Amino acid sequence: MKVIICGAGQVGWQIARHLSGEHNDVTVVDNNPDLVRRATDTLDVQGIAGFASYPDVLERAGARDADMLIAATYSDEVNMVTCQVAHSVFAIQRKIARLRAQSYLTAIYSDLYRRDHMPIDVVISPEREVAAAAMQRLSAPAAFDTETFMDGRAQLLGVTVDETCPIVNTPLRQLTDLFSTLRAIVVAVRREGTLFAPEPDDQLFSGDNCYVFVHADDVNRTLEVFGKIQKSQERVVIVGGGNVGLEVARALEQRKTRTRVKVIERNRAQAERAAEALERTIVLNGDGLDAGLLKEAGIERADAMLAITDDDKTNMLSAVRAKAEGCPLAIALINDPTLVPLMGPLGIDAYINPRATTVSSILRHIRHGRVRQVYSIGDAEAEMIEAEVLSTSPMAGQKLRDIDFPEGVLIGAVGKGDKILRPSGGLRIEEGDVVAIFAMAKDVPEVERLLQVSIDFF
Repeated sequence: MKVIICGAGQVGWQIARHLSGEHNDVTVVDNNPDLVRRATDTLDVQGIAGFASYPDVLERAGARDADMLIAATYSDEVNMVTCQVAHSVFAIQRKIARLRAQSYLTAIYSDLYRRDHMPIDVVISPEREVAAAAMQRLSAPAAFDTETFMDGRAQLLGVTVDETCPIVNTPLRQLTDLFSTLRAIVVAVRREGTLFAPEPDDQLFSGDNCYVFVHADDVNRTLEVFGKIQKSQERVVIVGGGNVGLEVARALEQRKTRTRVKVIERNRAQAERAAEALERTIVLNGDGLDAGLLKEAGIERADAMLAITDDDKTNMLSAVRAKAEGCPLAIALINDPTLVPLMGPLGIDAYINPRATTVSSILRHIRHGRVRQVYSIGDAEAEMIEAEVLSTSPMAGQKLRDIDFPEGVLIGAVGKGDKILRPSGGLRIEEGDVVAIFAMAKDVPEVERLLQVSIDFF
């Protein structure tokens, strides 16, 4: 497949990394020559320096025979015009645009993206994706990472194993025997910075970060097995009242269970805008690092604190201060993945990676086969993929034990009709089944081969 990626920033670079690693023909376009050079030096891609919305630049990028265009520059307007040019001049069939401004995302204006107006096939909103990720973190406060799958009937949980964990030093095979009715599978383990798919005889050690794929009904029981206690959040403090903070506060206001929310925003105009937009939320104008302001927001009585400004260091330090003041759950938004290893030593409970959430959203729309969900784990080290099994798939009609999966691949669950089943060697995969597959990045192409075949994207 030939893909043009407009924008070589963090998101564009990661998408290029994924697609070029899967032997697609990728061209990266950016008006910053340094970013283009970084992409061509580190990835197997072609690069064009220039404005992505210019027809001559797209032509040099190979737009006349491109299958897909992904517009992920920093400008909404450039992304929109680029998609229009891609459609009107080059007839590119599939166009994905990243849009940030909320006005462009309002449902009443959705006709704007029809093919006879401004033809964009998929609109990705980073702010909404991050807000959704924040709400998921709050729904599973004992986990450092979480994502829903299978129409909300299953979850991927990131759980830290500590010394008090009841199953520490226990082989995974033994866990299956001990909890035979628990619909949960440990699909990945990060140990001393290295992520891997575990074998049945592998043990879990204190300090391990585990990724567990679990049936939604068994989430609480699974967390109990790991020695974690779930607690609802009745009081939440949000540091950062921008688009993401506003989305999260709105979502908390709409919860069925009453949640008391306070927002701290440094920019006065932004704080006033948030106060006008929210109904039951108290908005405080000031610095989220100010101990006095955090105290005024009731941080010592809060059940959770979200630091979601656009500055990583502010988020980390605000979370550390909240923990020092007695807040039991602190979640920080972190753009720079190199800062993630500091989360544990600093005592921050969980983090949100905007790049990973946006990359996951885009990947969901460009995978081979009937892929329904993709979640990028870590610094694009692995993926959790949910897909429907097609009649042409090599998996169809095979028992799991007879399918030649790579070592870095594990099945998290199998959906058959309205049932979510824990995988076993004798379980037969049939056409129409939905499978959740963990795959290390190097094994994704083989997983796609097992899922797809000979179908196109459109």
